[in-house]
Amino acid sequence: MFEPKFPASTQARVDGQPVQIAVRVSARARSYRLSIPHQGGPVLTVPRHGRWSEAEAFLNRQTAWLAARLKRSAGPLPFAEGAEVPVRGVRHRIVGTGKVRGRVEALLVAEGPSLFVPGEPQHHSRRLTDWFKAEAQRDLEARVAIHAANLNVKVKSISMRSQSTRWGSCSSAGRLNFNWRLVLAPDFVLDYVAAHEVAHLVEMNHSPAFWATVRRTLPDMERGKAWLKAHGRELMAYGIEA
Repeated sequence: MFEPKFPASTQARVDGQPVQIAVRVSARARSYRLSIPHQGGPVLTVPRHGRWSEAEAFLNRQTAWLAARLKRSAGPLPFAEGAEVPVRGVRHRIVGTGKVRGRVEALLVAEGPSLFVPGEPQHHSRRLTDWFKAEAQRDLEARVAIHAANLNVKVKSISMRSQSTRWGSCSSAGRLNFNWRLVLAPDFVLDYVAAHEVAHLVEMNHSPAFWATVRRTLPDMERGKAWLKAHGRELMAYGIEA
């Protein structure tokens, strides 16, 4: 009977406790890699032609890194009454209006920036998610138009998605998809992802030529890129029910 070269999952001891780790075999990977997706547990990526003994040795060397990352990993951050959620980088408190009808409004009141949400509490999460998607669509359409003009490319469509691991994607046909949670981040972060995806219409890769294209339309690209690397995991946790 055929036995797979690599197991589907394994365990590592982190601070004395077992942690389940998914194993992903990749034909494109050239080295062993340990990562923690924005949602879900740790993943060990192994090259298709690698060896399990080498993968285990690599994993054992990464336990300190894994422990540190797991400690600062964000848990679910649901949209609930009284919770705080960032809007374009500014934290707002969620306040139910108690009214059946109305629209979500972001207002500055005596208590500070607030998001006023109509409807029953059990519907607040859906209403806020819909509002964030509309706000993200508006912001991204504006920034994509600028970068498309800068790079002389045409964008066919812009859609909002709820990807758990990606901030954006681009098809060769000019269709761009973005994670609506970008509107939670400071404006320069959303701008970076918009420039990134538009640049893929010039270079469908991540070669030096691609990064030069991003920089051509957004010279300050490193600022948004660094922010996402530092805070992206927390951002992905918003709107996830506990």
